[in-house]
Amino acid sequence: MEANHKLALVQGRVLDDPGRYRRLVGRLIYLTITRPKLRLELCYAVHILSQFMQAPKEEQFEAARHVLRYLKGTPGYRILLRSQCDLQIRDYYDAACPLTR
Repeated sequence: MEANHKLALVQGRVLDDPGRYRRLVGRLIYLTITRPKLRLELCYAVHILSQFMQAPKEEQFEAARHVLRYLKGTPGYRILLRSQCDLQIRDYYDAACPLTR
């Protein structure tokens, strides 16, 4: 998913069949729960996509399909964290962003 997406601000047309979007996002949620190796890669994207379940728009559906294309094209990619790594996790947020404030 793009870092500066504007999915919450989309003014496009609502999908004719929102059930397709809900099923797709539901399956992505299932993947984050049942596949711990995919969890790091999917959590943020699925979190954002699940916010639009009530009235999904075409651009949001296309973003969900983009996640599927990513999963299809990267079956062997993983994030490797070694036990001797001095990794520090920091988080930042944008107070002006309507999704994270």
